[in-house]
Amino acid sequence: MIVLLTDFSQSEYVGIMKGVIARISPKSQIIDLSHQIKTVKQGAWVLLQSYKSFPENTVFLCVVDPGVGSGRKPIIVKTKDYTFIGPDNGLLWKATSENLISDIREILSNKAISSTFHGRDVFAPCAARLDSGEKTESKTIKDIVKLDFKLDDRTGEIVHIDSFGNIITNLPHIGAESYFVSSGKFNEHLLFHKTYAEAKENELFLIEGSSKTLELSIKGKDASKVTKLNLGAEIDIR
Repeated sequence: MIVLLTDFSQSEYVGIMKGVIARISPKSQIIDLSHQIKTVKQGAWVLLQSYKSFPENTVFLCVVDPGVGSGRKPIIVKTKDYTFIGPDNGLLWKATSENLISDIREILSNKAISSTFHGRDVFAPCAARLDSGEKTESKTIKDIVKLDFKLDDRTGEIVHIDSFGNIITNLPHIGAESYFVSSGKFNEHLLFHKTYAEAKENELFLIEGSSKTLELSIKGKDASKVTKLNLGAEIDIR
Protein backbone atom coordinates (compact mmCIF):
# COMPACT_ATOMS: atom_id res chain seq x y z
CA MET A 1 0.00 0.00 0.00
CA ILE A 2 1.22 3.49 -0.91
CA VAL A 3 -0.22 6.59 0.80
CA LEU A 4 0.17 9.96 -0.93
CA LEU A 5 0.62 13.26 0.92
CA THR A 6 1.39 16.29 -1.25
CA ASP A 7 0.88 20.01 -1.81
CA PHE A 8 -0.31 19.40 -5.38
CA SER A 9 -3.97 20.35 -4.73
CA GLN A 10 -6.19 19.63 -7.77
CA SER A 11 -3.36 19.63 -10.30
CA GLU A 12 -2.48 16.88 -12.77
CA TYR A 13 0.71 16.12 -10.84
CA VAL A 14 -1.13 13.72 -8.53
CA GLY A 15 -2.40 11.69 -11.47
CA ILE A 16 1.04 11.67 -13.08
CA MET A 17 2.63 10.23 -9.94
CA LYS A 18 -0.08 7.57 -9.77
CA GLY A 19 0.60 6.71 -13.40
CA VAL A 20 4.31 6.24 -12.67
CA ILE A 21 3.47 3.97 -9.73
CA ALA A 22 0.99 1.93 -11.79
CA ARG A 23 3.53 1.45 -14.57
CA ILE A 24 6.18 0.10 -12.18
CA SER A 25 3.95 -1.70 -9.68
CA PRO A 26 0.45 -2.34 -11.11
CA LYS A 27 -0.70 -4.23 -8.01
CA SER A 28 0.08 -1.43 -5.57
CA GLN A 29 -2.94 -0.01 -3.74
CA ILE A 30 -2.77 3.79 -3.67
CA ILE A 31 -4.56 5.91 -1.04
CA ASP A 32 -4.77 9.71 -1.10
CA LEU A 33 -4.22 11.14 2.38
CA SER A 34 -4.26 14.81 1.36
CA HIS A 35 -3.13 17.00 -1.52
CA GLN A 36 -4.16 20.29 0.14
CA ILE A 37 -1.01 20.84 2.21
CA LYS A 38 0.28 24.42 2.25
CA THR A 39 3.54 24.24 4.24
CA VAL A 40 6.14 21.69 5.30
CA LYS A 41 5.08 22.07 8.94
CA GLN A 42 1.42 21.46 8.10
CA GLY A 43 2.43 18.37 6.16
CA ALA A 44 4.51 17.13 9.08
CA TRP A 45 1.54 17.58 11.43
CA VAL A 46 -0.94 15.82 9.14
CA LEU A 47 1.48 12.92 8.66
CA LEU A 48 2.10 12.67 12.41
CA GLN A 49 -1.62 12.53 13.16
CA SER A 50 -2.44 10.09 10.35
CA TYR A 51 0.22 7.43 9.87
CA LYS A 52 -0.89 5.14 12.72
CA SER A 53 -4.27 4.62 11.03
CA PHE A 54 -2.60 2.55 8.29
CA PRO A 55 -1.47 -1.10 8.36
CA GLU A 56 2.12 -2.12 8.94
CA ASN A 57 4.46 -1.99 5.94
CA THR A 58 2.58 0.92 4.36
CA VAL A 59 4.80 3.15 2.20
CA PHE A 60 4.17 6.88 2.74
CA LEU A 61 5.04 8.95 -0.33
CA CYS A 62 5.26 12.55 0.88
CA VAL A 63 5.95 15.46 -1.47
CA VAL A 64 5.77 18.88 0.16
CA ASP A 65 8.91 20.22 -1.36
CA PRO A 66 9.40 23.99 -1.76
CA GLY A 67 13.16 23.33 -2.01
CA VAL A 68 12.88 21.01 -5.01
CA GLY A 69 15.93 21.37 -7.23
CA SER A 70 18.11 22.58 -4.35
CA GLY A 71 20.72 20.62 -2.41
CA ARG A 72 18.22 18.91 -0.11
CA LYS A 73 18.37 15.12 -0.25
CA PRO A 74 15.58 12.76 -1.41
CA ILE A 75 15.37 10.17 1.36
CA ILE A 76 13.88 6.86 2.50
CA VAL A 77 13.27 6.48 6.23
CA LYS A 78 12.40 3.05 7.55
CA THR A 79 10.81 2.83 10.98
CA LYS A 80 9.58 0.02 13.19
CA ASP A 81 6.36 -0.38 11.19
CA TYR A 82 6.49 1.76 8.05
CA THR A 83 8.52 3.26 5.22
CA PHE A 84 8.51 7.01 4.55
CA ILE A 85 9.77 8.60 1.33
CA GLY A 86 10.18 12.32 0.69
CA PRO A 87 12.46 15.35 0.75
CA ASP A 88 14.84 15.81 3.66
CA ASN A 89 13.35 19.12 4.77
CA GLY A 90 11.81 18.18 8.13
CA LEU A 91 8.58 16.82 6.65
CA LEU A 92 9.23 13.25 7.80
CA TRP A 93 10.92 13.90 11.15
CA LYS A 94 8.04 13.93 13.67
CA ALA A 95 6.27 10.81 12.38
CA THR A 96 9.42 8.77 11.80
CA SER A 97 11.01 9.61 15.13
CA GLU A 98 7.78 8.71 16.94
CA ASN A 99 7.65 5.31 15.20
CA LEU A 100 11.36 4.65 15.92
CA ILE A 101 13.73 5.14 12.99
CA SER A 102 15.66 2.01 12.00
CA ASP A 103 17.35 3.11 8.75
CA ILE A 104 17.87 6.30 6.75
CA ARG A 105 18.94 6.26 3.11
CA GLU A 106 19.49 8.83 0.39
CA ILE A 107 17.85 7.94 -2.93
CA LEU A 108 20.32 7.80 -5.82
CA SER A 109 19.48 8.06 -9.52
CA ASN A 110 21.53 8.11 -12.72
CA LYS A 111 18.54 9.04 -14.88
CA ALA A 112 17.65 12.51 -16.12
CA ILE A 113 15.64 14.27 -13.42
CA SER A 114 13.43 17.34 -13.70
CA SER A 115 14.53 20.20 -11.45
CA THR A 116 10.90 20.88 -10.54
CA PHE A 117 9.12 17.49 -10.36
CA HIS A 118 10.99 15.04 -8.15
CA GLY A 119 7.62 13.55 -7.20
CA ARG A 120 7.44 11.99 -10.66
CA ASP A 121 11.11 11.33 -11.34
CA VAL A 122 12.45 10.30 -7.92
CA PHE A 123 9.88 9.68 -5.20
CA ALA A 124 7.09 7.86 -7.09
CA PRO A 125 9.42 5.31 -8.76
CA CYS A 126 11.12 4.65 -5.43
CA ALA A 127 7.79 4.12 -3.64
CA ALA A 128 6.56 1.77 -6.36
CA ARG A 129 9.68 -0.36 -6.25
CA LEU A 130 9.73 -0.63 -2.48
CA ASP A 131 6.02 -1.47 -2.31
CA SER A 132 6.50 -4.26 -4.86
CA GLY A 133 9.43 -5.71 -2.95
CA GLU A 134 12.17 -4.47 -5.27
CA LYS A 135 15.33 -2.70 -4.19
CA THR A 136 16.07 0.89 -5.13
CA GLU A 137 19.48 2.47 -5.52
CA SER A 138 20.39 4.33 -2.34
CA LYS A 139 23.09 4.91 0.24
CA THR A 140 22.99 5.05 4.03
CA ILE A 141 23.08 8.46 5.72
CA LYS A 142 23.32 9.22 9.43
CA ASP A 143 20.55 11.71 10.12
CA ILE A 144 17.66 13.71 8.73
CA VAL A 145 16.55 17.31 9.07
CA LYS A 146 14.58 17.87 12.27
CA LEU A 147 11.50 20.06 12.43
CA ASP A 148 9.66 20.82 15.66
CA PHE A 149 6.51 22.74 16.48
CA LYS A 150 6.68 25.66 18.89
CA LEU A 151 5.47 24.57 22.32
CA ASP A 152 6.43 26.61 25.39
CA ASP A 153 4.08 26.26 28.36
CA ARG A 154 0.76 27.56 26.93
CA THR A 155 2.25 29.11 23.78
CA GLY A 156 2.16 26.99 20.65
CA GLU A 157 1.31 27.44 17.01
CA ILE A 158 -1.46 26.97 14.49
CA VAL A 159 -0.36 23.72 12.89
CA HIS A 160 -3.30 22.99 10.59
CA ILE A 161 -6.48 24.50 9.17
CA ASP A 162 -8.82 21.79 7.96
CA SER A 163 -11.30 21.86 5.09
CA PHE A 164 -14.06 23.15 7.41
CA GLY A 165 -11.94 26.11 8.49
CA ASN A 166 -11.28 24.76 11.98
CA ILE A 167 -8.06 26.23 13.40
CA ILE A 168 -6.00 23.41 14.89
CA THR A 169 -3.28 24.14 17.44
CA ASN A 170 -0.69 21.91 19.09
CA LEU A 171 -1.76 22.97 22.59
CA PRO A 172 -3.51 20.40 24.82
CA HIS A 173 -6.76 20.94 26.68
CA ILE A 174 -5.99 21.29 30.41
CA GLY A 175 -9.54 20.93 31.71
CA ALA A 176 -10.58 24.60 31.80
CA GLU A 177 -14.14 25.65 31.02
CA SER A 178 -12.86 28.69 29.13
CA TYR A 179 -9.56 30.12 27.86
CA PHE A 180 -8.06 33.44 26.86
CA VAL A 181 -6.76 33.12 23.31
CA SER A 182 -4.14 35.48 21.92
CA SER A 183 -2.50 35.50 18.48
CA GLY A 184 -1.27 38.73 16.90
CA LYS A 185 -4.15 41.21 16.99
CA PHE A 186 -6.62 38.49 17.96
CA ASN A 187 -7.42 38.52 21.70
CA GLU A 188 -10.60 36.85 22.91
CA HIS A 189 -11.98 34.91 25.85
CA LEU A 190 -13.57 31.71 24.49
CA LEU A 191 -15.68 28.98 26.04
CA PHE A 192 -14.61 25.35 25.77
CA HIS A 193 -17.25 22.87 24.54
CA LYS A 194 -16.98 19.09 24.60
CA THR A 195 -19.07 18.72 21.43
CA TYR A 196 -20.12 20.89 18.49
CA ALA A 197 -23.73 20.40 19.56
CA GLU A 198 -23.09 22.39 22.76
CA ALA A 199 -22.13 25.53 20.82
CA LYS A 200 -24.58 28.20 19.74
CA GLU A 201 -25.00 29.04 16.06
CA ASN A 202 -22.17 31.36 14.87
CA GLU A 203 -20.37 31.05 18.23
CA LEU A 204 -16.56 31.02 18.19
CA PHE A 205 -15.42 28.41 20.71
CA LEU A 206 -12.70 25.92 21.62
CA ILE A 207 -13.00 22.15 21.33
CA GLU A 208 -10.61 19.22 21.74
CA GLY A 209 -10.13 17.75 18.28
CA SER A 210 -9.25 14.26 17.13
CA SER A 211 -5.54 15.04 17.60
CA LYS A 212 -6.24 15.69 21.31
CA THR A 213 -5.30 19.35 20.96
CA LEU A 214 -7.34 22.55 21.12
CA GLU A 215 -9.12 23.82 18.02
CA LEU A 216 -10.93 27.10 17.36
CA SER A 217 -14.22 26.52 15.61
CA ILE A 218 -17.39 28.37 14.66
CA LYS A 219 -20.62 26.46 14.39
CA GLY A 220 -21.82 26.89 10.82
CA LYS A 221 -18.91 29.05 9.61
CA ASP A 222 -15.25 28.96 8.59
CA ALA A 223 -13.31 30.01 11.70
CA SER A 224 -10.12 30.78 9.78
CA LYS A 225 -11.89 33.30 7.54
CA VAL A 226 -13.79 34.96 10.39
CA THR A 227 -10.79 35.29 12.72
CA LYS A 228 -8.21 35.84 9.96
CA LEU A 229 -5.79 33.63 11.90
CA ASN A 230 -3.16 32.06 9.68
CA LEU A 231 -1.41 28.73 9.42
CA GLY A 232 1.92 28.79 11.26
CA ALA A 233 1.03 31.72 13.51
CA GLU A 234 2.09 31.68 17.16
CA ILE A 235 -0.88 31.31 19.52
CA ASP A 236 -1.25 31.52 23.30
CA ILE A 237 -4.15 29.75 25.02
CA ARG A 238 -4.38 29.93 28.80
